[in-house]
Amino acid sequence: MLPEPSAAGGNYVSAKTVGSLVYLSGVISTGPDGLVTGKMGAGPAIEEGYAAARLCALAQLAALKKYLGSLDAIAEVVSVNGYVNATPDFADPPKVINGASDLLVEVFGEAGRHVRAAIGVASLPRNALVEVQMVVALK
Repeated sequence: MLPEPSAAGGNYVSAKTVGSLVYLSGVISTGPDGLVTGKMGAGPAIEEGYAAARLCALAQLAALKKYLGSLDAIAEVVSVNGYVNATPDFADPPKVINGASDLLVEVFGEAGRHVRAAIGVASLPRNALVEVQMVVALK
């Protein structure tokens, strides 16, 4: 089951179509119990970061379903940019963002495979643990 999509938190839209591509704004790690916060390398385990990235992917799917009316309109996931709130010496952002990538492949199969960036950053909005932005192609 997909979560309820959150509203844009500023002067921007959650999704925008250009040609056959849908660009999605970044979403931060939020689950049923609220915001997932922290800093990788200073407490949370890789598994916690992975789960937070998975929550971001679910939130992106919810945003897509609201925007498109159905996930059936999606031909493939094109790209994922993952940002991990991390200490400067944390060297495993890709292991964290695998949570989002793995979920997208589970949902879409081969069409869920995408190009990706997984980046450690000094901070994220509201001290979120993970933020994920993505682009999908329409059928």
